[in-house]
Amino acid sequence: MSVIEHKKNSRVVSCMIITVSDSRTLYTDKSGQLMEQLLIDANHKIAGRNVVHDDIASIRNAVVSATLMSDVDAVLINGGTGMAGRDVTIEAVEPMLEKEMPGFGEIFRMLSYQKDIGSAAILSRAIAGIRGFTPIFAVPGSSGAVKLAMNELIIPELTHIVNEATKDHKA
Repeated sequence: MSVIEHKKNSRVVSCMIITVSDSRTLYTDKSGQLMEQLLIDANHKIAGRNVVHDDIASIRNAVVSATLMSDVDAVLINGGTGMAGRDVTIEAVEPMLEKEMPGFGEIFRMLSYQKDIGSAAILSRAIAGIRGFTPIFAVPGSSGAVKLAMNELIIPELTHIVNEATKDHKA
């Protein structure tokens, strides 16, 4: 099936949004709210949204819990991807992925360089892959990064990725 045919087979994707932050709450989490709104605008569904602390155990627990939920098709994480010592989202998520999508981080950095932050893109860390039958995306927590990742990469390919991740799954 061609990419165009895959995109015609769109469906509503149910997403869990996880924000990694020691300072934000659900009410002050602008990036999580932005992710939610962009998904809704694209006719997808929000299975839940939460905020977890910047530590590996909290991030992994949230991801595992989300991937075990029957109504979650994809997990979207924002925050904790920088270079500071407390930024451990990538370190938490990467070992959990059974299949990585290296092109996601590569293209995200290229687009960040071209459209948003210029050479500061070398500091940007983003990752995507599959755990079980669930796609997981982790992007920086700035509103600009979330908007870029969602509009340019995640939303255009979300249904296709979920379909590919689940096509051999017998429910």
